[in-house]
Amino acid sequence: MANDFIFSKTTFAGLLNFKIKKMKSRKLGTSGLEVSALGFGAMGLSFPNAPTKEESIQLLQGAVEQGITFFDTAQGYGDNELLVGEALAPFRNEVTIATKFGFREGKMMLGLDSSPANIKATAEACLKRLKIEAIDLFYQHRFDPNVPIEEVAGTVKDLIQQGKVKYFGLSEASADTIRKAHAVLPVTALQSEYSMFYRQPEHEIIPTLEELGIGLVAFSPLGKGFLTGTINADVTLDKADTRNMSPRFSKENREANQALVDLVTSIATDKNATPAQIALGWLLAQKPWIVPIPGTSKSHRLQENIGAIHVSLTHDELTNINAALATITIVGERYPAQIQAATSTK
Repeated sequence: MANDFIFSKTTFAGLLNFKIKKMKSRKLGTSGLEVSALGFGAMGLSFPNAPTKEESIQLLQGAVEQGITFFDTAQGYGDNELLVGEALAPFRNEVTIATKFGFREGKMMLGLDSSPANIKATAEACLKRLKIEAIDLFYQHRFDPNVPIEEVAGTVKDLIQQGKVKYFGLSEASADTIRKAHAVLPVTALQSEYSMFYRQPEHEIIPTLEELGIGLVAFSPLGKGFLTGTINADVTLDKADTRNMSPRFSKENREANQALVDLVTSIATDKNATPAQIALGWLLAQKPWIVPIPGTSKSHRLQENIGAIHVSLTHDELTNINAALATITIVGERYPAQIQAATSTK
């Protein structure tokens, strides 16, 4: 990012003396796309029990004020694009907005659809909902077995040539899919779950990304809240909490996975940080082209997450942490069986 900016009411209606702090930036691979080292996953702001629209807009704009310039949404997240578009409209030239295509009519429950016609229709809808002239980063939300990835990449390439999209991304794709897509159109970033709680990408995905010069955008970097140290086997989740669907968050599995939380909490105590900051700091220390996108609906959690930028882990500390992580076996799948099958990487 450039130096701090001060925006007056005459420039952006309703935002008087809004000062944007500077945050360290990262490049997503070799594409040239540079974003704040920490992004913001906005999906949760459209979940049940989410804040009001006004509160959500205030939170998103507060994130910008604190230096976050990278925001993640999707057509499949209900009204999330509308919310993000309205909140970030005053800062359009200062932020990067990533959104996604790949579901029929933009609705996850209707199933996958990465046909060229649907990709183009989704792009047009996203542009209108986000109130932007070009989509900064356009991900395929999930691999569609009915459409060759080369055709998907070719369609996005057309959209880039038309000036409607700037960069192409994939989400939770396999190494083979990444390579095939990248051969047609350079993939700027892969979005994937990655955290101390889910390290599967380390086996094949991260080496592939490093080889091809592709960035990694890590969603659920706090293990859907498990790595914050606020959730244990004794916590009763709200009935509307979507984590109730995840086998990982059953009472038995939370108890089985408590060793991971204990480890993170111990490290946090030694580093005078919070468990969440250690979890994010660990991710940031893995590769310089990894950008976590934690989401939150609370301003104090936003501040806490941003504090992770200042967590410094030495080589020896990382070695010791990773050695300890290797002794812990995580119990429970990420999703229910039917969703797990549908979202497996291809």
